[in-house]
Amino acid sequence: MIRIILPALFLLACTKDPEVSGLVMNPIPTKSSTLTYLALGDSYTIGESVPEAERWPAQLAGLLRQDKTEIAEPDIIAKTGWTTAELQTAIKAANNTRQYDLVSLLIGVNNQFRGQSQARYRTKFRQLLQTAVQFARGKPGRVFVLSIPDWGVSPFAASRDKTKIATEIDQFNAIAQEEAQRAGIVFVDITPISRTTRDDNTQFASDGLHYSGKQMAKWAEKAAPVVKELLGK
Repeated sequence: MIRIILPALFLLACTKDPEVSGLVMNPIPTKSSTLTYLALGDSYTIGESVPEAERWPAQLAGLLRQDKTEIAEPDIIAKTGWTTAELQTAIKAANNTRQYDLVSLLIGVNNQFRGQSQARYRTKFRQLLQTAVQFARGKPGRVFVLSIPDWGVSPFAASRDKTKIATEIDQFNAIAQEEAQRAGIVFVDITPISRTTRDDNTQFASDGLHYSGKQMAKWAEKAAPVVKELLGK
């Protein structure tokens, strides 16, 4: 597996020129019955400050295998700091021509943090949904979206306006949900789960901003039955 070196610290870091360094590709499964999975996103998907095995897509694949679903380790196109536009640029740069049985998308926190408009987010998110469906062999029913977690409850945000952050996160998530539903794509709301982490440092990584594997396990558990149903269709 190609390993990546991530920039230090913030999911909120500004990146001007997305690189293919946000790409993690695993060998193509040798068994034709093994399902393939692509995860698209930012620091939440790549698992900033947590071990590879604790990334939520990796934990999701593990849960599916425990439930007797043969699925490979996920390929990932994600990097700390990416906005919707930067993820789309990176996808093009990666030139990944593989097709997948399952595709996930979790993106938008950096749009919110940088104060980008919701109209811009809607446009770029819609384009990413179309890209995700293309990766999923043109099947919207094999794509799912995770909502943006609320970083305002993190120790890093202790001195920030938590109400403002929460309100804006909800607004961006409403757009993501509307666009996903319009495209016939399942939306999995993990934001309420992320908000239960307040005052529990075990739910956060060592940087005090990103979530720990313990918290991301809950996201994977929330998504698992939904994904199991998608794969059964």
